[in-house]
Amino acid sequence: MRLKAALGALASLFVLVTGSASATPNQVYARDGQIGFQQAVTPIMENITAFHSMVFWLIAAITLVVVALLAWVMIRYNAKSNPTAGRFSHNTLVEVVWTAVPVIILVVIAVPSFQLLYFQDVIPESDFTIKATGNQWNWSYEYPDHGGFSYVANMLPEEELAPGQPRLLATDLPVVVPAGATVRVEVTASDVIHNWAMPSFGIKMDAIPGRLNETWFEVGDEDIGIYYGQCSELCGLRHAFMPIEIHVVPQDVFDAWVAAANEDPYEAPSVLAAHYDATARETRLAAAE
Repeated sequence: MRLKAALGALASLFVLVTGSASATPNQVYARDGQIGFQQAVTPIMENITAFHSMVFWLIAAITLVVVALLAWVMIRYNAKSNPTAGRFSHNTLVEVVWTAVPVIILVVIAVPSFQLLYFQDVIPESDFTIKATGNQWNWSYEYPDHGGFSYVANMLPEEELAPGQPRLLATDLPVVVPAGATVRVEVTASDVIHNWAMPSFGIKMDAIPGRLNETWFEVGDEDIGIYYGQCSELCGLRHAFMPIEIHVVPQDVFDAWVAAANEDPYEAPSVLAAHYDATARETRLAAAE
């Protein structure tokens, strides 16, 4: 009964928010034909995107230089243009250049790379902790700083999807966090190795039985919305059916959700449905004025 109530609340939620396009929450996941990363909404992912862009243009420049050198050699030193081959075997300047330039390039890449790794690895002072446990084949979540309630999130089968919910990504019970909060995530597993991955957050953390890994994220007020990820470690038959759904909501909505979840986490999605319903009504009233 509790699961049916949760599914009903989530279905109502998406019917409500998809009824008015202007009131639809920002939903972030990979789209057909998309090129590039998903929308970056955390400091970690913003830094990953910047580092990727820097390395991309560096590689593009190297590729152009190499292609130009190859073209010059083929045109200038082919048998027709250069019938008499040179007999030298060394050139000190060329050897110094082709040794020093790659070293400089590696240093240019290494410095921001190590800075990014440190930024990802060192957990700042967090507002609260969520524990994510990978199981074959779903995720369990616990909120130890908010009363210790826990629940299991399963993928919604296609026949139970409401309008607007993405196939293979929506879950019956989402993770809920407040915008602007620094969240520590402890990741482990109960059976085999899984991986808790959220592309828009820049997170891809192994869930290993008997070991507790940790990561963190912070999503700003301007990026309130719904974000999707998946298990990213081959973990058995239904590996492809372990999605992750995170709702980033205002602080007051999060507080109401926590209060409801402490009573019964499987009834708590009704709080989200009420929030999106209220948002849709406010949008319609504003449009009518």
